[in-house]
Amino acid sequence: MRTSKWDARIRRARELASTYPFAAEGLRFYERIAQFQESLYSDIESRPVLQLAIPSLALTRPELDFILLLPRFRALLSLIEASGPAPLSSFAGDLRGQGAQRWQNVLAAFWQTGPGVSDDLSPLESLMAWIFLQPYAECLADHAPRIPPGAAPSSCPFCGSKPQVGALRPEGDGGKRFLICALCGTDWEYRRLVCPACGEEDPRELAVYTADEFSHVRVEACDTCHSYIKTVDLTKDARAVPVVDELATIPLNLWATEHGYGKSQTNLLGI
Repeated sequence: MRTSKWDARIRRARELASTYPFAAEGLRFYERIAQFQESLYSDIESRPVLQLAIPSLALTRPELDFILLLPRFRALLSLIEASGPAPLSSFAGDLRGQGAQRWQNVLAAFWQTGPGVSDDLSPLESLMAWIFLQPYAECLADHAPRIPPGAAPSSCPFCGSKPQVGALRPEGDGGKRFLICALCGTDWEYRRLVCPACGEEDPRELAVYTADEFSHVRVEACDTCHSYIKTVDLTKDARAVPVVDELATIPLNLWATEHGYGKSQTNLLGI
């Protein structure tokens, strides 16, 4: 069972909530979501009929197991209704009241497209489905063949989704850049001086911003497409968990927005 990564996320969210009071509410909410996701991941992994070790969600997406998923989706909606921020709580309650057929339609529509704009779903419907189906996609990715070294597309080589965050991991005397998928958690190597959103390679068009209070996290922005992604430098803080540290560093998002950059992929908190 590969649930230790969820434990790491939960511990890191708890730690950062104490370190950064301005992000504590969001991190505490994320902690509850991650605990739910860990439990769901364990249930999914234990299903003997689950189609594991598929080569790529980008090529073919297996049918969702609604017998397993729909009762758990009700539980997620109840959790968010009870403990989520007010707008999300209200929406979760409304969606819970719409019943299983609507839930199935929402999950099926999201499963075909992944995170992003959908003609069939509202932004909050997409967010609910994303929170819920992330452990399903991660479980499939964790049991799939590993991505060959050197594969460097701008979207996830397993499921085709956009990257959520970057990571610099120690290698030799420096760090190697990886991108981490917003849906299935797959990471893959990516060149340091390239914009993941548009492919810009000119260093003069690629801006980097850091702040003293988050010395291990930086904004990597592109002056060609005006997008940005945050990258967590594990050579500076080996305890960091990129998908969690990305959630906590809200002032970096504010800096990017004030300077005209848009986030190429929002996170599970809608930031």
